[in-house]
Amino acid sequence: MPERGAHANAHAVPAFGARDFTLALIVCLAWAGNFLTSAFALREVPPFLFSALRLGLMAVLLVGFVRAPPRAQWPRLVAVALLNGALHFGTSLWALRMAGDVSSPAIVLQSYIPMSVLLAWWLRGERFAWRTGTAIAVSFAGVLVLGFDPLVLDRPAALGMMLFSALLIALGTVLMRGLSGVDAIGLQGWTALIGVLPLLAISAAIEPGGLDALRAASPVVWGAAAYSAIVASLIGHTLFFRLVQRHPVAQVMPYLLLVPVFAVALGIAVWGDRPGPRLWLGGAMVLGGVLAIALRARAKALGRG
Repeated sequence: MPERGAHANAHAVPAFGARDFTLALIVCLAWAGNFLTSAFALREVPPFLFSALRLGLMAVLLVGFVRAPPRAQWPRLVAVALLNGALHFGTSLWALRMAGDVSSPAIVLQSYIPMSVLLAWWLRGERFAWRTGTAIAVSFAGVLVLGFDPLVLDRPAALGMMLFSALLIALGTVLMRGLSGVDAIGLQGWTALIGVLPLLAISAAIEPGGLDALRAASPVVWGAAAYSAIVASLIGHTLFFRLVQRHPVAQVMPYLLLVPVFAVALGIAVWGDRPGPRLWLGGAMVLGGVLAIALRARAKALGRG
């Protein structure tokens, strides 16, 4: 009987092979590159308007793939689309523009993972063990250490804004667990269709001169928007969902920690970031805590804890 159970579990959770690792690597590179390309675009166009441009392109590409969800799912779908799409994109790009660097926003955004665990406990009653609690504490302590790096300390508002953006996507992630009747591509399409008008309204209210800046924008802005919509969103998320169709999310998550690693490398090589020792230490604490959470969840998914 134990051998039969072990065989069933191995069948249910296939090994993460070289092909899967290659797909995960492509996802991480696509998402890491989005920090850099967006940073270049934000030199010319304000963040909420650039977010609207990104979602507008996605809406055009995906409008033919959306299907109406069950009526009871509409409130949750709208909430998830606004939190994970319009509001998260807008505030994260606002933080990226304020920060002036690529490295620290890419690292701080990963705090959405421990935030998701805490929100799932608060809103859904999902419990976690002391090891996960310790990892959460280490991650948040890492944010505090990172915040005292001169690269970050010069612009503390950027740190606060990225933490707020992480909270938005963490809440959207928890709400998404109860969403049904919408597939992965359909969710991206609805996220774009629902988010464009709110982003344009916010931009009109707080980003005067944004449309003039867009009319004068160089090809860099349009290329960055195309990269965000096609490479980061469509290709990146499609491959990610293909991975989570084959493997538990907890098994895939540790590999996604390569996103901030690649983003920091791109920030140093291309953008000219010069992280100090506190950013390295704080970043290691944040990512170490997130890795511990992901590995703990992976062990549970594989039936080892």
